Amino acid sequence: MTYCVGLLLKQGMVMLSDTRTNAGLDNIAMYRKMFVFEEPGERVIAFMTAGSLSVSQNVISRLQEDIDNPDVAPENCIMGTPSLLTAAKIVGDKLADVSTEISTRMGRMSQNSTASFIMAGQRKGGAARMFHIYSEGNFIEATPDTPYLQIGEHKYGKPLLDRVVTTDTSLEDGRKAVLLSMDSTLRSNLSVGMPLDLVMIRDGECKISHSSRIEADDPGFRDMSEAWSNALRDSFGAI
Repeated sequence: MTYCVGLLLKQGMVMLSDTRTNAGLDNIAMYRKMFVFEEPGERVIAFMTAGSLSVSQNVISRLQEDIDNPDVAPENCIMGTPSLLTAAKIVGDKLADVSTEISTRMGRMSQNSTASFIMAGQRKGGAARMFHIYSEGNFIEATPDTPYLQIGEHKYGKPLLDRVVTTDTSLEDGRKAVLLSMDSTLRSNLSVGMPLDLVMIRDGECKISHSSRIEADDPGFRDMSEAWSNALRDSFGAI
């Protein structure tokens, strides 16, 4: 399984994903679930994926092929569309097609393959936008009322986001919020695991402002986790 979370804030966007995939207790592996397409200063689009690895990797590969193919009109690939809404529709269509193709083959063995995406980005002169794209191809968009999106094992990290995150949250506080949301998930679900991939996009820059991989022995993450546990215990005792 997996956990991915994205915040859409006035200052920009924060995205965090784990890297664990498993097909049983004895078949655990690490795969990157964060993918970035970028033309700095003009357009940036980042994806996080959950679900079937065969579906998500296939979709990402097809998106890259369209970008590289000179026979594909710019408006028909994610880096050339006139809006991010159109880009989300392109991704949704590809995700639905791939899910159907693979599920049809897997259906012969009574198995189903689906995936979901969080897509976030900004084009020059446009607003930052974030979408949750479902395997059927439909999607919803983050709004000021709900300025975050989650896919995968979302229930453990959601309460913190509900209480803390608003569109006025700063990028640095947003970074702290997604890391603590992930920490809560890591403690409660063994199907989510390190290392973590973190991306931040400052509003108006149309490029990745910060990108990092957080390993299991990262001292900053460990200290934050311990501080959060201590704060919760102190608050519990004070009530």
